Amino acid sequence: MAKGKPVKIGRDAKSGKLIPVKEAKGRPKTTVVETIRKPKKAGK
Repeated sequence: MAKGKPVKIGRDAKSGKLIPVKEAKGRPKTTVVETIRKPKKAGK
């Protein structure tokens, strides 16, 4: 995975379990698509 590239994941709103984004987009009432960004490392 590239540095600093945001990653999208799906999450079931009822159980909190991670699911594929495609499945989450198909059930918008009970799921959310989250964007997770990797924190930047401190400079030297």
